[in-house]
Amino acid sequence: MKRVVILIAIGVLISCEREERGFRVEPPQADRINSKRMTTLQPGEPIPQQAVVNEYEENAFALGEGKRLFSQMNCVGCHANGGGSIGPALMDAKWIYGSQPDQIFATIVEGRPNGMPSFHGKLPDYQVWQLAAYVRSLSGQVPKDAAPGRNDNMQVKEPENSKDREKPNDASLPKSAERPE
Repeated sequence: MKRVVILIAIGVLISCEREERGFRVEPPQADRINSKRMTTLQPGEPIPQQAVVNEYEENAFALGEGKRLFSQMNCVGCHANGGGSIGPALMDAKWIYGSQPDQIFATIVEGRPNGMPSFHGKLPDYQVWQLAAYVRSLSGQVPKDAAPGRNDNMQVKEPENSKDREKPNDASLPKSAERPE
């Protein structure tokens, strides 16, 4: 009987590790952001781009905060919970200004022509990174075990982590800038 209890206790301890709750995850440095160019014209040699990794994408708390900010900053007003309305859909494979975390960060901070406002100075960098992680979760670009499975209020739609991963359509990016699968 004692062995059974010990085996059950070990099984419970092993199965409980879903993710590490890193509440103090450091966001990427904002000075490494390369926004997507509007034109291919540029002086000199092309600058090789390094993929930026947003560690908030692997943290359910940060993704939940991004989801809260998405609603509070009225991103829902244009993007309609990611399905698109006035603004483009965020749940499909078509990304106008790039699907990489640094490109989404640049879109939020700098804004884009034809409607996307700039949030420069309105949100601290770490909140913009949380928003970028949540936006990527809408199209299944984050690990499913990290995406928040429910809202804190009544759930009326499928959670973001139930969406299958789609390959973003970043045809204009050089191969060195794409993030490995």
